[in-house]
Amino acid sequence: MPPKKKKRKAPGAKGGARKKKAAARARAKPKARARPPAAGEGEGAEEAWGTTEAGAELAGRVRPDAEVLRGVERLGASMRAVGAPERKGLADVRLPCACREVVDSGRADVMDAIVELAYGVARSILAGEGYGLRVPSRTSQNQLYVPELDRLVLRDAASLRKFGNRNETRKVVVMTKVLELVHQLCAKDITATKRDVFYSDVKLFRKQEESDHALEDVACMLGFTRCSLHVVASEKGLVVGRVRYREAGDLIDCTRMGIGGKAIPSNVSKCEGFESDAKFILLVEKDAAFQRLSEDRFYNRFPCIIVTGKGQPDVATRQFLRKMKEALNVPVLGLVDSDPYGLKILSVYMSGSKNMSFDSSNLTTPDIKWLGVRPSDLDRFHLPAQCRLAMTDKDIATGKKLLEEDFIKQNPAWVAELELMLAKREKAEIQALSSFGFQYLTEVYLPLKLQECDWI
Repeated sequence: MPPKKKKRKAPGAKGGARKKKAAARARAKPKARARPPAAGEGEGAEEAWGTTEAGAELAGRVRPDAEVLRGVERLGASMRAVGAPERKGLADVRLPCACREVVDSGRADVMDAIVELAYGVARSILAGEGYGLRVPSRTSQNQLYVPELDRLVLRDAASLRKFGNRNETRKVVVMTKVLELVHQLCAKDITATKRDVFYSDVKLFRKQEESDHALEDVACMLGFTRCSLHVVASEKGLVVGRVRYREAGDLIDCTRMGIGGKAIPSNVSKCEGFESDAKFILLVEKDAAFQRLSEDRFYNRFPCIIVTGKGQPDVATRQFLRKMKEALNVPVLGLVDSDPYGLKILSVYMSGSKNMSFDSSNLTTPDIKWLGVRPSDLDRFHLPAQCRLAMTDKDIATGKKLLEEDFIKQNPAWVAELELMLAKREKAEIQALSSFGFQYLTEVYLPLKLQECDWI
């Protein structure tokens, strides 16, 4: 009887059995736990691990949108219950000295004032007293903070600039040229930019700073706003969100302006008829944060209007914010960098700048709430060490100077935050929140701040 032949296994069968056994052993073996990155695996690696968990924990605390908005809705309701605040002027408060303020007026009034000034100069020359202009002094010593108005004003002090004085001759000539240009603009009822004024006589003005300064002196001397002189700055600020208004008769819908937003016009006097269902206005220091909020359509999720002056605000942005706040009577929340300059910019919107204190009644928006980024937020939101910056000597000097300002002292919570910043000597930009993710600002930080009514 012939021997039985052994059955041959198909090619690869043995290898396949080994792979199955290996897979079974792998399933039986417990999985290794994740671990924090070891020291030396990259700068700030250990801190990054900790902040990732912290960022997720804070994100888990954000409630539904309706609950997030309750606090700011209560704030808005309390404002509407009181009614729009009465607009006070210098005549409504008792001041220790006379102060100067400018007003909006028509071109006829401006031309009449320039002609009257020219007659006064002619009389002075005929009387043998020479050519001179009495110019208000806008030095820092003449600035006065008025708590009842919550803004800076300019003391009514002036000095005589004489053409016959060699040190003042050129200043008088520059101001005379600006007066001539303003009269021409008003007579023709046209508007020019500050840059146009400078290029009208480059050899005389030399630098635009000189023509700008002379223009402000002329506005203060005549007693009219710069816009009344028919001179404006180039467009700088942006607005986007849930607001509609008319600009020179054209309907502007800021929800349909794309992610770039609508440029705030140089001549804000042509903006009127504001309509909105926004719960608040979000005032943003920088364009980068504005673009993030606009691209994420933050204003649709949380009904609001977003405004930025792209850093140090121009006159038009400040005037636009005030006009919109007065028309809508909704809260204004400020989002700035956690450094002395962020707080300084916020105070310019709220209390005015020393350079334009004579026009503070038209440019300031009272009762702006500081939402963030505040010095206390750096630890509360576990901002990574590599995203914090050491304050420079100039930063520290600026912070200490701010602590001496009356408009800062009026708010003890602002003082406490500024003192914390100086004690820790740390600063951070709004963009530092991107260390948790590019949309952390819109998805976690701002919703949590609104939810907890964390503004001062």
